[in-house]
Amino acid sequence: MYQILRAPLQPVTYSRWLHLCVPVLLVAIWVFIEPEAMWAPALIIAPFGLIPWVRMAEGLQAQFLLTPQDRDSEDSAISTKASQRWGDRWRTVLWLEIRLVLAFATLFPTVWLPIFTVELLTTAFGYPIRGDVSLPVVPPRWLAAVLVPVPLLLLLLTVHLLGRLITATAGRLLGPSAAERMTALELRTEQLLERTRIARELHDTIGHALTVAVVQAGAARAAGDPAFTERALTAIEETGRAALEDLERVLAVLRESGPRPSQRPTLADADRLLDSTRASGAMVDARLSGPLETLPGPVTREAYRILQEALTNVLRHSGPVPVRVRVEMTAEQLELEVVNPLPAGREAGGPGDSGSGSGSGLRGIRERAALLGGAAESGASAGSWRVCVRLPLEPIR
Repeated sequence: MYQILRAPLQPVTYSRWLHLCVPVLLVAIWVFIEPEAMWAPALIIAPFGLIPWVRMAEGLQAQFLLTPQDRDSEDSAISTKASQRWGDRWRTVLWLEIRLVLAFATLFPTVWLPIFTVELLTTAFGYPIRGDVSLPVVPPRWLAAVLVPVPLLLLLLTVHLLGRLITATAGRLLGPSAAERMTALELRTEQLLERTRIARELHDTIGHALTVAVVQAGAARAAGDPAFTERALTAIEETGRAALEDLERVLAVLRESGPRPSQRPTLADADRLLDSTRASGAMVDARLSGPLETLPGPVTREAYRILQEALTNVLRHSGPVPVRVRVEMTAEQLELEVVNPLPAGREAGGPGDSGSGSGSGLRGIRERAALLGGAAESGASAGSWRVCVRLPLEPIR
């Protein structure tokens, strides 16, 4: 009841009324062509529902006039996509027929109820009604004055109910099909995965750069050697520049515009990463074997980020200690191992983000490996902390 009372004050009531009246134009034209065959428009419009873009046009019109509040929403109940399957086309045909029927149902109250109001007003003021009388019974003047608002209220009630009916019908017949809903769900899933990947990229890139800068600055201050300070500043500059390049690439993806971002770093760029770690004071013993340049794109990119995160954890939690890096490629898999001695008093823990190895850095390594069907192991052993990742190659190829 409350919605009915509010209906005259809501703009959507009148936009739905307009949507109901649009098909009447076709009927009005047909009256001049063949007034005795009023059923013909229903046959004429049926084939148009089989045209794919008609569904898109009807969906746009329905969104603008029936549900304007959901026009820019991704979860709109009315689809604006062209028909993809025959099921969508037959639903469009049924929609056109039902819309024409509801237009006929709207025609009578739209035309005759305002006429009744005018005749009641004329009777209430004591003027004679010219021409044929539309009212079933001409009431006395006092009763006519009381009944003047009744036809208008009936008109608004009819328009409100028919508007809700055609909106519900549009949601059923013009709503997204199962295939469209699945496509939208897949797109949303891809967007969420992309956001997660970007967050991980930022964590790895910025975290590594800041860790190197902090270690270099601390070592330069403690050394008190101008030459060492110069080298430290150079390393901080190079690391910061590389981080800015990665940041620009990630921001370009977020903006989805602008120049094409540079390619993500791969294991072919591992020397830059190892040099940055050495410049931080760590003694890196690296051995990379196998044709790494032939690695599949996803594997070589994720392996670079895994190596970056592992070295960042070493610098962050153990400082500039000796590090052994082994990267070996075989026909079946890529194996990456990073080993470093544990700091004093941490024989039971490790250089990860927490002693249990459950921090975001190690979790990111495990997630990257799992996405490629691989596995990551990390833990303390004989006074050292070891991170070992194995990535299968055959499934990727």
